[in-house]
Amino acid sequence: MGNIRKQELFQASAVLKVPLHQIKILDHPDFQDGFGKVWNYNLLARILEEEMQTIVVDLIITFDDYGVSGHCNHRDLNQGVRKLLHDSSRDIEAWELVSTNTLRKYSGPVDVWLSILYTMHYPKGEMHCLLNEHPRKSYVAMAQHMSQWVWYRKLFVTFSSYTYVNTLRKISK
Repeated sequence: MGNIRKQELFQASAVLKVPLHQIKILDHPDFQDGFGKVWNYNLLARILEEEMQTIVVDLIITFDDYGVSGHCNHRDLNQGVRKLLHDSSRDIEAWELVSTNTLRKYSGPVDVWLSILYTMHYPKGEMHCLLNEHPRKSYVAMAQHMSQWVWYRKLFVTFSSYTYVNTLRKISK
């Protein structure tokens, strides 16, 4: 489904007004999507380092070590970024999306308040709460992924707190 997923990503990016030249798709045999398809985070860190040779990168945002839904590829990505930070001599700032518990995950916009309160308990500059001013646009962008746009994903995007607010935690080197 590689070509279908690629086209869907381009369509979603157009909805979000992400310039095409800023999109890089990695089609690598060792990084196939799916549960049970473990990614080598050492190889991932190496590929990220190589990619950063061609573009200027000073900030990375990734999943945390739970990966929002426990998806193994999301978790592997977190480990790959951490490996990159550990091994690289570059001055890179990295942040991870904080996974929430099930109750908060499906509380929709109510979680905005909980996220703000949560971030207040951390030292300044260690945690940021990002509000989505256009949650409908997130729904429209996700709808571009027709191969994955099944009933439970529609419900997830509608009721997920991640549609309305995202909390990022700074990853220390």
